[in-house]
Amino acid sequence: MHIQYCTYAELRDLAPGSMVVDGTLMVMPFTNAQMANQAAKVMSERADSPGLIWAILDAQKVGFVQVVNMAFAASQSTWFGYVAQDAYAGRRWLALALTALGDRKHLLGFNDGKWAGALAAFGIARRSWAQQNYPEQHHGFFYPQYARHYADAELTLLALQAGVYTYEPDSVLVEVDWDKDHASVDAHDRTVFTQRKAQHFDGKVTQAVLLDLIA
Repeated sequence: MHIQYCTYAELRDLAPGSMVVDGTLMVMPFTNAQMANQAAKVMSERADSPGLIWAILDAQKVGFVQVVNMAFAASQSTWFGYVAQDAYAGRRWLALALTALGDRKHLLGFNDGKWAGALAAFGIARRSWAQQNYPEQHHGFFYPQYARHYADAELTLLALQAGVYTYEPDSVLVEVDWDKDHASVDAHDRTVFTQRKAQHFDGKVTQAVLLDLIA
């Protein structure tokens, strides 16, 4: 797996679909170059599957969601994933993830065991499925009104509702954030999520157990 770097300004200037990747494209928005370099290096060395880690410097701090959505629009690949600069990859993380996805699953979640794996804190999606989720939002990967939090939660719920979500505990790609359990979430993003949930995410999530899964 290769690594490529660019800035948000360079990403913004790319034509739609101009970044063509064979295999899996993993987008890593970052603000700390040292952390991103360390994370990307380990991910690359341990992937055991072809693809590209696209590390994008968000110097303007536009937010994780906007960077991922712009990278999604600017690229072509069978699989599209998202990861943060503080990730740590286990051995064969990508090869194991793709095996778990197979032909029938469309979103695989990486996490630290929260909700028995039912949250794609980091994730890999089949692009053809992801393109259908938000056609009214120019086929963005995440719902664009989020900035930093809850976009992954909504995406997970869409996949769970459709029966296309999977989790492989042997495929390890976790966030290394020592203060994670004590950090607050973005208040704006929480409000957006609450409003979206009240509308059943545009009617796409109808199972009560799923609507109650994430507060």
